[in-house]
Amino acid sequence: MSVSTGGTSDAATITPPAATHEDAMTEPRRSPTLRRRRLSAELTALREGRSLTAVQVDKHLGWTPGKLARMERGVWQRPNPRDITDLLDLYEVTDERRRDYLLTLARQGRERGWWHPYREMLSESYTTYIGLEAEAATILNFEALMVPGLMQTEDYARTVVLNGPLEVTQEQVDSRIAVRKERQELLTRAHDPLRLWAILDEAVLRRQVGGPDVMRAQLQHLLDLAELAKVTVQVVPFTRGAHAGFGGPFVIVEFPEPLDPDAVYSENNAGELLLEDPEDVARFKLAFQRLGAAALSPGDSLAMIAAIKAET
Repeated sequence: MSVSTGGTSDAATITPPAATHEDAMTEPRRSPTLRRRRLSAELTALREGRSLTAVQVDKHLGWTPGKLARMERGVWQRPNPRDITDLLDLYEVTDERRRDYLLTLARQGRERGWWHPYREMLSESYTTYIGLEAEAATILNFEALMVPGLMQTEDYARTVVLNGPLEVTQEQVDSRIAVRKERQELLTRAHDPLRLWAILDEAVLRRQVGGPDVMRAQLQHLLDLAELAKVTVQVVPFTRGAHAGFGGPFVIVEFPEPLDPDAVYSENNAGELLLEDPEDVARFKLAFQRLGAAALSPGDSLAMIAAIKAET
């Protein structure tokens, strides 16, 4: 994360927009993950504005070594408002509006996300990604081998989970499907649905996951989703040859507020990777732009999907 800093404690922080503060408790897309992330960035800016190190703060407040560093990295599950108050006092933040804003972030960061019941079967990186996705404005997704999770039918998703690299019980399969279905509601929610731009390699369309019947239904589902105002689907055909997606699938998460830096998520059998450094994000955004240029137009892409469905 990167945050602008200044020379004094109050000037060192980013001033929250009025709507963000006043509507903090009623935002329709509130995510505790994003609140914790934003709080971490604000606390880092305040400390740097006072020219203090994390070690100095830990010692002054009598905290265990590394506690503040973990907080600033976002490695916390439920922020303690008492800790935030102690930090604000130490950093001499006297502006009541700012104090109230940061304490509100802490209280909201203590909330349980809808995914909390599934936490034991999901990795920390994946739950963090779900939390960010829940409040994203736009998702840019490239997939080389399978349909994106946000666009999978239940039968397709069940086949993917059952044939994945891990041995799973029926209960685990059902739970993973439930998580996917909950995430997919972002695309059709009544208030400000998620904007999704998916670029697929042609291999995604031709691999018959679950057999012909399941695949036909999945291809039709892609066509149906593409009718939504905020969903764009493009296909990179085999005839394009080498392209910018050879490095593997990835997701770029973009947020509506400048306070929340964009992020990149990628996963493979070695685990999940969540990148937040601006240079890393910029690199993936360039790759996505190049993929978009190599792909067929949205109209031609849908025509290809329809043709492959007819052949299946």
